[in-house]
Amino acid sequence: MSDTLARMVFNQARRFGGRTALRRKEGGSYRDIPWADVESSIRAYALALLAGEVAPGDRVAIMAPNAPEWLYADMAAMACGALSVPVYHTEGIDTLLHILRDSESRLLFLYSPLLATELAEHLDALPDLEKVVLLIGEHSHPSIFTLKEFLQEGRGENEAELEERLAAGDPEKPASIVYTSGTTGLPKGVVLSHRNFLSNIEACLQLFDIGPNDQCLSFLPLSHVFERMAGYYLMLHQGTVIAYAENFDSVPHNLAEIGPTVVISVPRLYEKMYARIMERVLAGSMVKKQLFFGALKACRSLVRTELSGDSPSLSQRLLAKISRAGVFSKLKTPLGGKLRFFVSGGAPLGAEIAEFFLAAGIPIYEGYGLTETSPVIAANTPEALRLGTVGRPIPGTEVRIADDGEILVKGPGVFAGYWKRPEETAEAFVDGWFKTGDIGEIDADGFLAITDRKKDLIVTAGGENVAPQNIENLLKTDKYIANSMVYGDKKPFLTALLVPNFDNLEKYARYKKIDFLNHCDLVSHPRVLDLVRRRVDALQQNRPSFGRVKRFTLLSRDFSGEEGEVTPTLKVKRKVVAKHFHKVLDDMYLPQDHAIHDSGFCVIERAPTTED
Repeated sequence: MSDTLARMVFNQARRFGGRTALRRKEGGSYRDIPWADVESSIRAYALALLAGEVAPGDRVAIMAPNAPEWLYADMAAMACGALSVPVYHTEGIDTLLHILRDSESRLLFLYSPLLATELAEHLDALPDLEKVVLLIGEHSHPSIFTLKEFLQEGRGENEAELEERLAAGDPEKPASIVYTSGTTGLPKGVVLSHRNFLSNIEACLQLFDIGPNDQCLSFLPLSHVFERMAGYYLMLHQGTVIAYAENFDSVPHNLAEIGPTVVISVPRLYEKMYARIMERVLAGSMVKKQLFFGALKACRSLVRTELSGDSPSLSQRLLAKISRAGVFSKLKTPLGGKLRFFVSGGAPLGAEIAEFFLAAGIPIYEGYGLTETSPVIAANTPEALRLGTVGRPIPGTEVRIADDGEILVKGPGVFAGYWKRPEETAEAFVDGWFKTGDIGEIDADGFLAITDRKKDLIVTAGGENVAPQNIENLLKTDKYIANSMVYGDKKPFLTALLVPNFDNLEKYARYKKIDFLNHCDLVSHPRVLDLVRRRVDALQQNRPSFGRVKRFTLLSRDFSGEEGEVTPTLKVKRKVVAKHFHKVLDDMYLPQDHAIHDSGFCVIERAPTTED
């Protein structure tokens, strides 16, 4: 195995040469980019960095959507011995300024000309930032260069220096500063070395068979460590073709276009796919519904028998084979028809959704990790799968549970520390073990289950500990609920903010002849509230009383990245949401029902459950 990421990529370029490395959408169709072109582009970027006197250890920031240019900038920085500093391209100017100041980046690759105009007004307050390279468009500010101008500076540079930098690369030295998504405050920089990333790749490749004949679709932000390692570095290491989605909304179309064999995503994609499938089934004829649910029952029976460790009967195998061929094979067509498996990470995946896709013959292998662990700690695999868990620890990584339930980790993927934060680094470890901040348990067979984030645990006024994510995932399995946030710390009972699946809810309203002009009318209608109330109660019937949502509020909009309510990977920022909806949340604890309007948009009537 190569011992630095840059050397790994250059070695692969020499190995594969004219084979396709990347694919991007141009002019309405995908264009192939061979390995030889990837190498020459990285060299061009790196020579331009050398012309700008970027030294080993310097920081080079990248703020752009997933594209070949992201890869070129990242690898060029590492080839020069510098550290790449990714910034989510959906973030605003405040986050960008914080990361540039904190990392003391000398150069920024920037995609948005509009954000460049905002940034130009703050350049005087960024003494370390010497140059901004616009990947598209141009700008009049003297410190903002076009990509063409930047690359021109590197022409004529002595490539011998670049080779010396490559040869001098140290696997133990930092490769990147990855800033956390900031669900609990300002993003802080996690310093990851080449060895951190490469050890994680090596461990994952012992568990998953991925190679040059595979193709993946890249759509999770490359600034997120999950996509960075699994959907980028690992794929390059294996010679797997990386096709870039046009944007997140185009993912369904791009999946059908390129036919990936492997898809890496967060649970939100699988939740939406599941909801859409069930919506179409329930809208079909009675015969089609009977066929579908009969096939699902047969396949679930097989899966549950296999997962229990027993051998399925011949009739179980035969029924499942017929069901998958006759019913579920159609699910693969919108995915391009070549998909082997999904990988899920970044947030908990509902067990019901995982079981459904597994029954349909499209397995989702859920894993678990953190930015600080490069990222994978544990993963379900084709050989070791247990629904409701995140799998066993990957090879070389040790996991144990502290007395208070916190998951502790030790291994080659664990970071050395936070950038310029020695006190927080010291607090993150206990006796050499990294404290993940997650609560979990390990079963007798070594499978790790995550119950919740330690900081997210709700302690009710009655002293009961409740893991909100478990309830939220349960609620989101309902076809009328798209998103949720459970609340109730130090409160007498649990409440929730619920975001409806408006496509399904509108169809229900039209079928029931419920009049509405907009989403505000819809979510405040008594019959809609009654529908959701009954379904919420049914979902929670097997939960203990203290662990049930007693009242909820339907929202007329989803939690928004523009409002800072979710991270770029769609995890809810609980503190931000609680602040934005504080009046709504507080009013759910009042003794009587009444309408609530807040912040100029319709936030809806509080709805007690039948227990209330």
